[in-house]
Amino acid sequence: MKKLMIIMSATLLLSSCGLYNKYERPEVNTTGLIRDVASDIDTLAVQDTASFGNLPWRQVFTDPQLQALIEQGLEKNADLQNAALTVEMYETMLKAAKLAFLPAVQFGSNNGMGTISTLHTDPSVTTKAYTLPVSASWTIDLFGNILSQKRSTQMKLLGMKDYQMAVRAQIVSGIANCYYTLLMLDEQLAIVNEMSRMSKETWEMMKLQYQLGRVRSTGVQSAEAAYLSTQTTANDFRRQIRATENALSLLIGQAGQQIPRSTLAQQSLPTEFSAGVGIQLLQNRPDVHNAEMQLAACFHDVQTARSQFYPSISIGATGAFTNSNGQMNPGKWLTTLFGNLTQPIFARGALIANLKVSQIKYEQAFNTWQKAILSAGNEVSNALVSYNAYDANAAIEAERVAVLTKNVEDTQALYRSSGSSYLEVLTAEQQLLNAQLSLVTDNFNKMQAVVSLYTALGGGGR
Repeated sequence: MKKLMIIMSATLLLSSCGLYNKYERPEVNTTGLIRDVASDIDTLAVQDTASFGNLPWRQVFTDPQLQALIEQGLEKNADLQNAALTVEMYETMLKAAKLAFLPAVQFGSNNGMGTISTLHTDPSVTTKAYTLPVSASWTIDLFGNILSQKRSTQMKLLGMKDYQMAVRAQIVSGIANCYYTLLMLDEQLAIVNEMSRMSKETWEMMKLQYQLGRVRSTGVQSAEAAYLSTQTTANDFRRQIRATENALSLLIGQAGQQIPRSTLAQQSLPTEFSAGVGIQLLQNRPDVHNAEMQLAACFHDVQTARSQFYPSISIGATGAFTNSNGQMNPGKWLTTLFGNLTQPIFARGALIANLKVSQIKYEQAFNTWQKAILSAGNEVSNALVSYNAYDANAAIEAERVAVLTKNVEDTQALYRSSGSSYLEVLTAEQQLLNAQLSLVTDNFNKMQAVVSLYTALGGGGR
């Protein structure tokens, strides 16, 4: 009796926690997620990101050739196809969870449905017996066990759809980054080829000056070495172009081949961004939303574990059309109604342990969700800082290229009039080459920062 009272008290205590509870988003800290790009210590106030974070990818990546590549990737990428199949699998599981509310009906039995027997005394006399059994049972979800399992499956399905969206965003950004990398390498290769032409002209000029006795053989050798250096650099860029084309081909589901593309100068990307936090990151980021759906699934798993402490109630009926071993001809229907109530009393601690484990998993899911939000804020901050830094560097490098271009022209003119040495010419050309390559790299990094920011804000929303 004492143990029975303890069990009844525990059941009442658990019932006070409530049944049929729906998931409600818990409080989570989103204050100061985005750092101010102009300050080392301050954080930005909450602003609206809808102007950029919710843009469809077509409005961000406007290059027609890039758009065609993204469309092909979204259609043929193997990872995205697998993500879609995973979503389909969870949709099937959800349909099965919904059908759990319906009665289970079974026709037939393991003992057979008909027999023919003869008498030992008179083999000519046969007895025909048949039974056609039908049974049905229905579990009454009075304490929310089936409902909680269905809700948990729904949350997992939403989480898989978020995973599909995350893969889609990664494919879009991956294709865009590879495409812009190709444009950068094309531009750098063109710069190196032009510098190679200039270096060859300098080398030819040095050979002429050597024949006139104005420079030593070392000057000719240095000019030739500078020219050969541009050749190896050009070959390296060609190798990188081929490797990037192969990587992009894999993303769009085709064998490695040449990628049709425009030029870096023809690209047009957004340049004005607002830095919003809080609800925008919660709504648009697939990984953040997926983390919350996992949290919601764990919440319903806790409800399911609690419902295990309550009675399990089921009702059913069996019926059979039978001739009762040949005693009735024709046969008749025999029916039976039944009801079962099962109350767990002692399960060797399994139910309590299951509830405790479910609660711990819920706490872990909450921590994962909070971390996902903080990580999203960091990614947005990094993308904003990167864009502003590379934008400033590009402006400086553009001025530097202009100065060094004039310097090369003046140095070459002075050399022809014996006003400068061959070393000054070679140094000026090398400095110009480095500045031009740096300018292209900074412009590419700006474009890459835009892609990163677009992805960090959710890849075009949900």
